[in-house]
Amino acid sequence: QVQLVESGGGVVQAGDSLRLSCAASGGTFSRYGMGWFRQAPGKEREFVARVDGRTYYGDSVKGRFTISRDNAKNTVYLQMNSLKPEDTAVYYCAADSSYFSISFGSKAAYEHWGQGTQVTVSS
Repeated sequence: QVQLVESGGGVVQAGDSLRLSCAASGGTFSRYGMGWFRQAPGKEREFVARVDGRTYYGDSVKGRFTISRDNAKNTVYLQMNSLKPEDTAVYYCAADSSYFSISFGSKAAYEHWGQGTQVTVSS
């Protein structure tokens, strides 16, 4: 059973940067497609980014966020630059046992989820 623990959330001002980390345990990390989602109050959980052999981004974060992974540390990162108030949400890390997936933007593609970390961007 894969366990995921996010960290790095906080309160920042618009235009600031923040880096989220997600530490994985209990599985062969390098075999998983890893993703980030976010959920704002009253909204659906939204795809943010995914990394497998390639990287994919949601339209709202393209050019501002960068996903990366360190297989030696069993960790996936989300570097968030030029943050906006609309980026405020709980950010979730997720693992997909299918390394490549055409459904990479769908919550249903991911079997394992972290508990989430709050990111608040003030204007």
